[in-house]
Amino acid sequence: MAEDRDDMETAALDWVIRMRDPGFDGWEDFEAWLSADPAHADVYHRFATADEDMGDLLKTAPPRPLIAMPERRPLTRRAWLGGAIAASVAALVGIGMIDRQPSLYQIETAPGMRRTITLEDGSKIALNGGTSIKLNRRDARYAVLERGEALFDVIHNEDAPFKVAVGDATLIDVGTRFNVLREKGATAVQVAEGAVIYNPDSEAVRLDPGQTLQARDGDTKLALGTVAPAAVAGWKDGRLIYDGQTMAEVAADLARWSGQTVRADPRVAGQRFRGVLSLADGDDIVRLAPLLDVDVRKSGQEWVLAPHHQ
Repeated sequence: MAEDRDDMETAALDWVIRMRDPGFDGWEDFEAWLSADPAHADVYHRFATADEDMGDLLKTAPPRPLIAMPERRPLTRRAWLGGAIAASVAALVGIGMIDRQPSLYQIETAPGMRRTITLEDGSKIALNGGTSIKLNRRDARYAVLERGEALFDVIHNEDAPFKVAVGDATLIDVGTRFNVLREKGATAVQVAEGAVIYNPDSEAVRLDPGQTLQARDGDTKLALGTVAPAAVAGWKDGRLIYDGQTMAEVAADLARWSGQTVRADPRVAGQRFRGVLSLADGDDIVRLAPLLDVDVRKSGQEWVLAPHHQ
């Protein structure tokens, strides 16, 4: 049986109200609700945008004389809709706030935390730990990866290609599945399915399945390479796969995954590693030492990948 539209709107509004709470921790339930029906995301974003517009309109209202306020009552669906309608009317008669609202909104994950976002068209973005991304309320086919790592599973649309801004570059989706890592002024792209075009208006480098690209801000030289398509975004399944990456890169991956501070001692930071690290939440990093061929030591609140004891 199709879900009643009124029930869908009631559920969306409940999520908007619950997520006002700074202590909100129901992300998994929220994502499950979004994934249950593509229409859920559309209804939720419509209410969330109206809620933000109403809040900003209230912020810009002129100060009024202090008066005694009645006891505050819980926000109900009828009250919220009334406020949202009032805010919309105010905008239409001349305040014009909606047009000036920033269209981008930010989603972040803490180190050690992973989550998946479902967009209006059914496309999905999986975020690794320590990631910050901006999405566009007015254009569901656009994202800005500020830092961290994200796997894009895109519903392909030739008439509206998906665009990812990262550093000073733009990626255009020509397929469906690709991983992007942004860290310390560097960008790394790996393609699992379909294709991605890097900077279509300048270099226009096409990456097909199994191809990789690394770029650094301000450097015109691009490093191209290969990867097994099945190994792309192995972090989603708790597998970190390496083919000659440095110990400094391994340390950064472990920090994103575990939520702990991990760094490589300068004496081993450039050491190359090839192999697979199988991880689980709450894993003990010490057990990885034999695989990495380094010592793993605790120093204060951080883990250090260090040379073997002499």
